[in-house]
Amino acid sequence: MAKSKATTSTTSTCNNNHNGMDFLLVFFPQENTNNNNNNTKLNFTSSNPNNLIHSKTQFTISICILLLFFTLLIFTLSNFEPSISNITPTPHRFLLQKPLIITKSKTQNLFFPKKPLTTSSHALQRMGTLYRRGTRSMINLMICHVADETVEHDFRLFLRLIHRFGVTAKNDVVFLFSSPSTSATFSHVIQQENNAFSSLVNIHNELRNSTTRFTKSESRFELTRFYSRKESETMEPIWGKRIRSNLSKVEEGEGELVLSYGSVLSFDATELDTENSLAGFLERVPLSLRRWACYPMLLGRVKRNFKHVVLVDVKNALIMKDPFGRVRNRSPESVFLFNKKNSDKTRSQVNSAVIAGGARGMRRLCNVMPVEIVRAAMQHNNKKKNSVSDSEILSQLVGNKFMWKKNNNINFIISTESIPEASSLVGRNSGTAIATSLLNHAIIQRNNHDLSSLFKKEICSSVVDSSVYRDC
Repeated sequence: MAKSKATTSTTSTCNNNHNGMDFLLVFFPQENTNNNNNNTKLNFTSSNPNNLIHSKTQFTISICILLLFFTLLIFTLSNFEPSISNITPTPHRFLLQKPLIITKSKTQNLFFPKKPLTTSSHALQRMGTLYRRGTRSMINLMICHVADETVEHDFRLFLRLIHRFGVTAKNDVVFLFSSPSTSATFSHVIQQENNAFSSLVNIHNELRNSTTRFTKSESRFELTRFYSRKESETMEPIWGKRIRSNLSKVEEGEGELVLSYGSVLSFDATELDTENSLAGFLERVPLSLRRWACYPMLLGRVKRNFKHVVLVDVKNALIMKDPFGRVRNRSPESVFLFNKKNSDKTRSQVNSAVIAGGARGMRRLCNVMPVEIVRAAMQHNNKKKNSVSDSEILSQLVGNKFMWKKNNNINFIISTESIPEASSLVGRNSGTAIATSLLNHAIIQRNNHDLSSLFKKEICSSVVDSSVYRDC
């Protein structure tokens, strides 16, 4: 107040001394300003608790959602099974992975689990079923069609024999079924025989490394058939997904061997012949005829991968040795055919149960056969007779030398021999003598002769092998 009075007096003095100049001083008390600030703080504080509660609620919900997401992520990752391509193969994994290296000093590395994996996947370009992926690419392809009339024990015998006698050691094996339902019916047989083969390799390898000795007569299975020299560059099979292999990183050494076996897979006719192209010309198209409409697509997709191809009828033939012995040194256009026994000696006929040849000649034959089947069907006035057979068509095709030699360039080789029939080989013998006589031949014609019980008796007589097969 004193300052105010002094200032007022000064102002009045100045006004007296300087007429015409007046000053107006406005004073704001400090107490009012502080009160206004306090009121503002009180108002903000009164409205702030609602905002804090809302923010805390959002934060809590976000934390809960985050925890739930991580829980689901961890649960998903814990139940995820990695694919084969991401698995580093170990000596104790199943033989579907990669070839295992064995040496003269370390043969114990050849080992397979007693309960092998039985998963399957697509064989080629999202078609077919791959039951076993081979150790490397093979140059021989064996296509076996399974007719609807084929029974399970005949199919099992065919598959068991090609496993035991080394046919799968150098060949990829493809089974052709008439429909997906037929494929599903026989798929468990393929898996069981694949598992039995791996168990057989396990047991014989353990016996090979142990001090226990057994005579050769106790088992006809020879593990050495599946040995081959390790190559510096081994191409992977074309079937299924590619597997990252460390085989090329293994150091080479003298006497180093790898386990060698081919792939086992299947297709059904609806995949390779989706339209059933022969159905418009025949009332009923059996697989023995429809297979010729399936071969062009299959062989066309793998034409650069195989050197030799053999076509086999599972119901009527058994393969126990290399079926390519007679065409291995022939030209790629060669096709080898067996004669078919016929009561009429004046009329020779080709046996369609087993046909082998170079890949080029077999492709050309498979491209010509559907056309010839249609031509033969149209020559018959009554389609209901269904008198067309691929054996007769093959015989006519071979007889027409001008057509197949000039237009198709197929080098047919007709054997003077016929495939031995099981009935003539069995005769009146019994027991192991029958099995021995049968095993001396590479190919046997069944002709509806039941050989399952015969071979089962021979295989199960071995103490070593009887522990592998369930039906022993």
